[in-house]
Formats: sequence, structure tokens, C-alpha cells
Amino acid sequence: MATTADIRNGLCIELNNDILKVIDFQRFQVGRGSGKVWTKLKSTTSGKVVEHTFQSGHAITEVRVERRKFQYLYPEDGGYVLMNQETYDQMSVPEEMLENGKFLKEGDSVDALFHAQKESLLAVEMPQTVVLEITYAEPGVRGDTATNTLKPAKVETGAEVRVPLFCEVGDLIKIDTATGAYMERVKK
Repeated sequence: MATTADIRNGLCIELNNDILKVIDFQRFQVGRGSGKVWTKLKSTTSGKVVEHTFQSGHAITEVRVERRKFQYLYPEDGGYVLMNQETYDQMSVPEEMLENGKFLKEGDSVDALFHAQKESLLAVEMPQTVVLEITYAEPGVRGDTATNTLKPAKVETGAEVRVPLFCEVGDLIKIDTATGAYMERVKK
């Protein structure tokens, strides 16, 4: 049994018959009362994000999670097919379990989180950033560079990203998979 002192980002806990992953937390104390721990939790089953406040010292049930490397193979009806990089076993993952899966290209690695006791899949985590090639972009208007104007562009996976005007077809760009935002242009 763990307590609120053990709460950290990425920790999986069991609460209300659901397994939740800590996205964000903050400890605070008000006046003379006992401290509290505010948490932002994401359900591994439904994907919902909820906020919950614990009293300091409150007992929590920590879930032991194993992280395994998987390789993305191809899209499937309503999901993705992944292959374990150690055993070469394949599994199909529903779209809802992989946030921003539209940025994955064949051969990319992802982390799969498994419940250690039940051997059930809890979540699939994308890499923080991906580098993709622009396949279509409208031409930028010459002289319109004084502001941070963005234009739509399609990348090799078919996803649409807003990029600066100087980006052209064939450029490699780095994308933040959490927000889907353009980060920088990458040299070939």
C-alpha cells in the first residue's frame, strides 16, 4: 500500500474500480489544516481525464505496470496492429487506446503499458516527437513573414498539421505528438 507521498507523474493507481494514470499533481496546505494532494488522472479504460483531491497521508492502491516496446506495423479497421519487439507477437489495438495515432508511420516504436498481475493492456504511449515529411503544402505568400502565420500541410501519414509559411513539400518536420503541433524543421 502506498500513500499520497508516493504520487508522481506516470504512476498508475486503482480508484473507484478503475485504473488511473497520474498526469499531473500538486501538493498544498491551507492554513492549519492537513495538507492535500490535487491530482489530474486519466482513465486507462475510457480515456477520460478526471481531477481528484486526496488528504495528505491517504492510502492509495498502486498498480504495478510493465512497460514493453512495440513496433507499429499497419493500420487496421478502427485500430492499429503492433508487434512486440522481443517475442514478435502481434496484437491489434483500438484507435481510442492510442492518442494521436495518426502521426505513426510504419516501423515507429511505441510503449505499451501492461497490468503486471492481470497481463492486460492498460495504455499505449506514443513517442514524444516524430519526424515526418510534408507531402502537400500550399505555397506561402511572398513577403507575408512578419507574423507567425501558419498554413495547413499534409504529412506522409495523411495527418494534417499547421506549419509556418516557409515549409514546403519534401521538408522534414518535427511534430509534438501530445498536441499535434509543429515544433521545428529538421535537416535531411
